[in-house]
Amino acid sequence: MKYFASVFILASVALMTGCSSAAITTTQKSLPEVYVNVDDSHQEKREIKITLFRLNNYTDTPRAGLRAANIVEGILLSRGYKIKSRLNEKTPSLKKARKIAKEDGSDYFMYGGVSEWRYKTGIDGEPAVSVQLSLYKTKNGKLKWSATGSDNDWGNASIGTTAQNLLETMMTKE
Repeated sequence: MKYFASVFILASVALMTGCSSAAITTTQKSLPEVYVNVDDSHQEKREIKITLFRLNNYTDTPRAGLRAANIVEGILLSRGYKIKSRLNEKTPSLKKARKIAKEDGSDYFMYGGVSEWRYKTGIDGEPAVSVQLSLYKTKNGKLKWSATGSDNDWGNASIGTTAQNLLETMMTKE
């Protein structure tokens, strides 16, 4: 009887961990810090301005880049970044994006792409998302931070919640 209980527990754990998987790669530990510790009891807020562009859409799903960028914008705003939104404009070249960010007076600009944004086919229809984000310094055009991530979730989850969870994890990976 103990054998069957052990097998059941192991199978349950394998099933739960196997149905939601995320893969994330980053260049730096995290995005630039908005809140900096001055001492043990005080934090100072730095004003970090980011021009955010619509993410390039490499999927068959219409407006996937706009949808993902909208989630990124919400996450960045909730963390205290000042955002100049360029989501309603066509995604410019990297060189043009830097020029626009300079005109906006931004410290950084964010650029990237969406390579998967769909529900998998099959009985469950699980949401699957793959996103790449890059943060560049406006001053010199150098890459400051980059992350690439893919995730899927249970069949009853939405693409939006799967994408938000993935993007939050990507932007806080340490």
